[in-house]
Amino acid sequence: MEGREEDVRVGANKFSERQPIGTAAQTQDGKDYREPPPAPLFEPSELTSWSFYRAGIAEFVATFLFLYITVLTVMGVSRSPTKCASVGIQGIAWAFGGMIFALVYCTAGISGGHINPAVTFGLFLARKLSLTRAVFYMVMQCLGAICGAGVVKAFGKSQYELHNGGANMVSAGYSKGDGLGAEIVGTFVLVYTVFSATDAKRSARDSHVPILAPLPIGFAVFLVHLATIPITGTGINPARSLGAAIIYNKDPAWDDQWIFWVGPFIGAALAALYHQVVIRAIPFKSS
Repeated sequence: MEGREEDVRVGANKFSERQPIGTAAQTQDGKDYREPPPAPLFEPSELTSWSFYRAGIAEFVATFLFLYITVLTVMGVSRSPTKCASVGIQGIAWAFGGMIFALVYCTAGISGGHINPAVTFGLFLARKLSLTRAVFYMVMQCLGAICGAGVVKAFGKSQYELHNGGANMVSAGYSKGDGLGAEIVGTFVLVYTVFSATDAKRSARDSHVPILAPLPIGFAVFLVHLATIPITGTGINPARSLGAAIIYNKDPAWDDQWIFWVGPFIGAALAALYHQVVIRAIPFKSS
């Protein structure tokens, strides 16, 4: 019996854990990570670089395609006699999440694949990019969104206006406070996922965790849409809300427009603060 207990003890300790998690992963293989310096607040040299304008064009095109596909999907669901005759709310959520997955994958190596002023704002607060680039990205994202929604309206103006043009509004039965809260929490989920999925420090520390950044980001967008479409139609992207509102251009869309800017920006700021202060505060090998 004693021999068997010894066999069990040796067998249990013969092989060390191959994939440690948490802080155990920080020291096993001696990997180190050096924090890059924060981006400067102003970087005038960017204005003379082709890569700067190339990144802005990538953000414009990505946001244009994002609005084109997603608003067209919303229009298809809205004009159907029943939800069962269309892709329904789940289909809309998949369209938003799937497009973000595809577009982040395509543009991440060029501009970072923001496609959302709230994401850009959160990354700016974390000093991942300069104010110059952040403002440029936001302008290009909004222009792309306007053009994307405009193309959808060109396909059928009467149908577009009949079904509210995919514009974000607080649904009946919910207060503006409800809508604001939904946008704050929804954007927090998105931007928190963006930070976690693209954190180089995490990649160095937990390299055994395979991660494809666009996948969790797109999935986060999908889940947030499932939860908040009934409340606000789901904004969590000021460019998306602005582009649809400008092309639709009716009072109901403008009455609630502030919610789809204030909410996402607050959510993004909270996500940036949480990630920088809490998530990245894990002790790490320094030498």
